[in-house]
Amino acid sequence: MHRNINVETANGIFHAYVALPQVVPAPVVIVIQEIFGVTTGIRQIAQGLAKQGFVAICPDLFWRMQPGLQLSEHSESDWKKALDFYTRFDVDAGVRDISATIAATRHLPEATNKIGVMGFCLGGLMSFLTAARVGVDAAVEYYGGRTEEFIQEADNVGSPLLIHLAGEDEFMSKQAQETIRKTAASNSRIEIHTYPGRNHAFARPAGHHYHHDDATTANARTLAFFRKHLS
Repeated sequence: MHRNINVETANGIFHAYVALPQVVPAPVVIVIQEIFGVTTGIRQIAQGLAKQGFVAICPDLFWRMQPGLQLSEHSESDWKKALDFYTRFDVDAGVRDISATIAATRHLPEATNKIGVMGFCLGGLMSFLTAARVGVDAAVEYYGGRTEEFIQEADNVGSPLLIHLAGEDEFMSKQAQETIRKTAASNSRIEIHTYPGRNHAFARPAGHHYHHDDATTANARTLAFFRKHLS
């Protein structure tokens, strides 16, 4: 079962997609989009989490530029548009929107007070920043581009954070990955797994670089992580 909810902010109202489990109330996982918007793939990830017993919520973080955006990585013109939105995206405003989404979940009768966040690509960075600036019960980052630019905020992460890095990520150099690993090592709450030979977006079904075995491993780690920290 699924529906949309309204999320109120000081700048306006945006929508978030909600996938519900069969048994409620249940802990919440906020699923944060890639640069392509709240696509069918992102909604499928939310639906998969709902089948595992979580309330999954996908906020529309590009609402200030184009509400309801859904782009395809298989279209060159969509790629150009997605990259344009990515370069213009205000990450600070995005963190505030995620914080507003968290606040909105407090009013959902299907939700418990346990909240996690996970994201992919842009959403991975936003998961990291949410863990550092807002605080949630658990956070998961999948190959969040530009994380190395903000990694000094790792000291502010006060709850468990799981990071998945793609060893051959074309959008995150090996030097950037090493910076993330070294800096995050000072915070025992942060757990990092690197997947050698994998490209960016290796965990997204139907993606160009999807890798079934490593995606399955990463997703199993994520599910166990959320079960441990959100139950």
